[in-house]
This record gives sequence, C-alpha cells and structure tokens, in this order.
Amino acid sequence: MRPARALLLVKLVHTAVWAFFAACILAIPAVAVAGRFDLVALLSAAVTLEIAVLVVNRMRCPLTGVAARYTDERRDNFDIYLPLWLARHNKQVFGALFVAGELVAAWRWLR
Repeated sequence: MRPARALLLVKLVHTAVWAFFAACILAIPAVAVAGRFDLVALLSAAVTLEIAVLVVNRMRCPLTGVAARYTDERRDNFDIYLPLWLARHNKQVFGALFVAGELVAAWRWLR
C-alpha cells in the first residue's frame, strides 16, 4: 500500500476511534441524568480502558505511531482529522469533560 493511502486509512480509523470515545464522554452526564447508571458504568469503563491504553503508551495513541511511519509531518493533527487546536488540546478538553461527567453521574447516583 502506498504511504499516502496508508496514512489516509490510519487517519480515518483514528478519527473514528476518537469520535467513539468523545461520544462516550459526552453521553455520560446525559445518561446519568436519565438515571441509566448501567450505561454510565459501561461508558465509563470504555473511557477508562482508553485512558489505560494511553498511559501504557506514554500518553500517546498507538495509532499516532502507526501514522508516523507514513509521513514526516508532525503537527498535532498529522494523524487524525481534527482541527489543529482540538488535536493540540484534546486530552485537556476531554479529560475535563470526562471528570465533569463522572461528577454529574456520582451526584445523580447519590441522590
């Protein structure tokens, strides 16, 4: 497979995986407010597993390393279809949203 085509494929997969976990994070407070704590647990477990993968890989997605094989580009979004500012601050933005969602879930569960 040509490098350009391989990079395209990696970026598409990386973006899809990112969208899945972003959706999980955004859904946590909504399903908590709806009282669906079974779904909160499932979504939280999925995100926690992704965090563990990042920790094991020194806070980098494994797909970043795969994408790096096919290009010399190293901007923050070289490996994913996200705006540069979001790719640069992704962990801070979605980390804060995850913590906030977990706090909403804990508050709703304890009520």
